[in-house]
Amino acid sequence: MRANNDRDFIGYGRTPPNPRWPNGARLALVIVLNVEEGAEPSIPDGDPATEIALTDGVQGEVPSGSRDFVAESLFEYGSRIGFWRLIDLMSARGVPLTINACAQALARNPEIAAAIRDSGFDLCCHGDRFVRHFLMNEAEERTAIAHAVTGLEQAIGRRPSGWQSRYSPSQNTRALLVEHGGFLYDSDSYADDWPYWVKVGERPHLIIPHSFTNNDNRLATAKLGTANDFYDHLASALRVLHAEGARHPRMMTVSLHSRISGQPARFEAIMRFLDLAAQHEGVWFASRSDIARHWTDTHPAERDR
Repeated sequence: MRANNDRDFIGYGRTPPNPRWPNGARLALVIVLNVEEGAEPSIPDGDPATEIALTDGVQGEVPSGSRDFVAESLFEYGSRIGFWRLIDLMSARGVPLTINACAQALARNPEIAAAIRDSGFDLCCHGDRFVRHFLMNEAEERTAIAHAVTGLEQAIGRRPSGWQSRYSPSQNTRALLVEHGGFLYDSDSYADDWPYWVKVGERPHLIIPHSFTNNDNRLATAKLGTANDFYDHLASALRVLHAEGARHPRMMTVSLHSRISGQPARFEAIMRFLDLAAQHEGVWFASRSDIARHWTDTHPAERDR
């Protein structure tokens, strides 16, 4: 088991573990919905500029220091419309959705908070708002983590099971998460197709890797042009991982945003992808917490390489 923050170019290598997913599944499929709207930088919140990243707004159109009402309203579309469209779909399909939630977003939208609470969706802490942990000192970051967790507890009535930083974590983030306690895992890694353990101080800590690749941010940043492109992208990943899963069962994470995939022209691609996944035998739709609990039971830290 590697120490936290040590670089690891080997991982499981040629001998990955058998995840022993439930019912002999070839592929564990995790769908993550990022709930961020209302937590982004904005001038009314005292920030120097409006956040325009991961929206369909025009970069640089409005001078810094002036409110960008296009970008603001694109974020608002995500919480007003997109969120409901996506969770209705996931509920209808019985998908155990993982919610990556910023605490400030839920504080500003009690109806969304109530929907997450009542649905029983898996809850992962995505920080309080858009802040760069890698720019904080240790004391500042400790306070930020505690504030974010408390905010989610107040909004939802339960603790988040995991953590994923909105931007890159700092060198202290993982140790501070372990110090804070109560997390089954964090997802501040993109390094693998399986969970893995690291050693934080003298304690093991589980990593459930996230994905920038299977992520609708590729639409908002024009790395992919259309919803059909995104569908083809996800479908290719599913086919490859499912085929490989006949020998070494895998994990796939799909990351969505209400203001992106909640748009009608993109939403159909998500429906089609869920249809495709359902047509494949041996796909286990799982939340991140499902994965974490299963891995902890099946591959506890003391047995991990």
